[in-house]
Order: sequence, then structure tokens, then C-alpha cells
Amino acid sequence: MHRRFLFVLAALVAVFAFAGTAAGARIPGQYIVVVKSGYDGRAVARDHARYAGADVLYTYGRALNGYAARLTPTGLAAVRSDSRVAYVSADRTVHAVAQTLPTGINRIQGDISSTASGNGSGSVGTAVAVIDTGIDPSHPDLNVAGGYNCSTGRTFKDGNGHGTHVAGTIAAKDDANGVVGMAPGAPLYAVRVLNNAGSGSWSSVICGINWVTANAASKGIKVANMSLSGSGSDGTCGSAALHQAICNSVGAGVTYVVAAGNSGTDFKGSVPAAYDQVLTVTAVADFNGRPGGGAAATCRADVDDTAADFSNYATLASDQSHTIAAPGVCILSTWKGGGYNTISGTSMASPHVAGTAALCISSGACSGTPAQIMQKLRSDAAAQPSSYGFTGVSGRYYGYLAYAGGY
Repeated sequence: MHRRFLFVLAALVAVFAFAGTAAGARIPGQYIVVVKSGYDGRAVARDHARYAGADVLYTYGRALNGYAARLTPTGLAAVRSDSRVAYVSADRTVHAVAQTLPTGINRIQGDISSTASGNGSGSVGTAVAVIDTGIDPSHPDLNVAGGYNCSTGRTFKDGNGHGTHVAGTIAAKDDANGVVGMAPGAPLYAVRVLNNAGSGSWSSVICGINWVTANAASKGIKVANMSLSGSGSDGTCGSAALHQAICNSVGAGVTYVVAAGNSGTDFKGSVPAAYDQVLTVTAVADFNGRPGGGAAATCRADVDDTAADFSNYATLASDQSHTIAAPGVCILSTWKGGGYNTISGTSMASPHVAGTAALCISSGACSGTPAQIMQKLRSDAAAQPSSYGFTGVSGRYYGYLAYAGGY
């Protein structure tokens, strides 16, 4: 039976994006046209689109009276000759200044781990597979070592942005630029199983798992992140093809970290979250990177230091035994096209734990089988004092908040 996988992004909010060219460089053929006071900038833009061939990108009416557009040399001359135009400026690239320590990395103590995420140096050697929409291979903040395409198109390049965002939380470089990840600079393998719309099938996901399993030993892949979800339930390893594939891959030494899902329900009806062989991650709302609660909401409404209002949870004892929590609200990370974006979801929580697992393995604090690594991560989370600020919550069980400070 064919089933489709859909991931959910809650309250997607763009923060900052830039082209992959040098900061401050002119963008060929792209201009900002400032219109004189007393004229309607939008009307002028429409006129210029009609007779000067202006490909209008933006119109402005408050901070500036005018518009931005792509123009040919002939079109540019026509625009400049219009008496309604005050002046024309060349458009230029910009980029974020200095490196940002994302709140999620800060909240689970990535900044005091062995690599001290955010200090501008240090890297992790454990490779991580991102089974998702692909990764932007040219993003300057990511160490994309390779990948494989099981979806549409011919490359593993990210056509959606989701996979690149996941990748940044896992392993954005600690290089004083952009953002930093949980396992800074770790080699990333982009395993594209979802199309540009973020959907795929069991068969495409199994294709990705198959590639990871076949290449884990040669490429040093110890961790795989799956921020995707579909309908299904737990069972034995041989009860469903997807379940069997994950079991075999875990047997090959790969620790699977997966998103719990964003429907605010028991994840016993979602796979791979329900499978006992994976570490399932719920989402916590955190807005300031610190315990204690009380921080004002930022990109979306929620309550600081509580379970995210969209996060799935566990009720069955068997599911609680492989559940852990991580920040998943208003997470800043890398985005396709060399940019950055802030979005929310258990898709954003899962890579915090995948990166933590890679960090733990690389530091030597985690060893043994995937089951032993999962238990180590969960035990260390549960061992934190109440002042750490988030515990599993009874009834609707979300797990203890992941902790990276000891790795």
C-alpha cells in the first residue's frame, strides 16, 4: 500500500536571507527606484513594467516611495529619464553580521559542551545523515560531504528549505558567521527523500534508509535525522517494510533520531515516531535560551519553557521509553539559497538531539549500540536538576529536556 509522508512546519517566519555572492556586491541588473514625493510609487512601477520592461520585485509605500526591479540597460535608461523618478540605486547583497548562538543550542547547553558551540572554533568528526528534502550543498555555513537523491530531480540539493534548516541545527560551523549547530562542522550527508513540496512515500524514505545503511561504515555515518512523519503504528521489526528498514539500519550501527509530529496528539499513530528502535523528539517552547520560564513569545504565540502547543507526545510506557524533548519553537537556522530562517515544529526539535548524539559519540561520552546511545542521552537528560526547567510532564509525556553540556 502506498502511503505519503508529510512534514509540518508550524508558524514559518522568515528572518533573514541573502544570496550566495559576496557581501556588498552589486547584483547585476537589479535596482531600487526611488520615486519623487507626490507620485504614487506603485503606479509608477506599473508604468515602468509596461513600457520599460521592469520585472518588479517589491513595491514600497511607507519607508520608501518606489520599487525594486530587474532592468535591462535599455529599461534602466528609460526609467532614469522619467521625470517622476528621484534617483535609481544599484541593488547589493547583504549578510547577517557575526555569528548567532541560536536559542535552542543555548538552551540545552551546546555552548558549554566540549566544542563550546558559539566560541568561533571547534568541530565534530561524526557524520550525520539528514533524511529530508535535501541540503543546500553550497551553503557556506554547512559541511555537506555528499548525499543521494531518492526523490524527484537529479540531485540532493534542497528545493524546499526544510532539510537545510535541519542540517544547520545539527552542524552549522562554528566560524564566527551565521549560526552555529549542536555538532559544529560535522560532515553532513543530504539524503533527499521528500520533494520540493515536502512530501514523499514509504518507498522514497526506504530508499534513503537503504543508502544510509549501505554507506554508514565507509562514510562514518553514525546518526540519522528524520524530521518527517506518516500514519502508522508500532509493531515488530518485520511487521512493515519501513519498520524493517529502520531496524536493519539500526543493526548496522546508525542511531535514528526522529520528530514526534506536530498534531498535538499521541504519536502512537505516527511512524517512524512510534517505533521503539528510534529516539523520538518532542518540542519545547523556549524563547530566550534560558530556563526559568517567563520569556516573551517571539515568532509565534506559546508559553516559555513548556511543551510546545503543537507537539505530539507519548502515553504508552513503551513509547515513553524512547522519548526525549528539545527546543522546537522559533528556531533560527540555515536555509536554502545560502540564507537563514526561523521556523517551528518537532522537525526543529529533532535535529537538536541528532546533533547532540553526534557530539556525544565524537567526544567519547557515548559508545556502544544505538540503543545504548539513546539510553545515555535520555539518562543524562533525566539526571538534570529541577532548575534545568523542563521535565517529562505526567499524562502527556514529552520526555526530559536534552542536555549537551557534559559531552
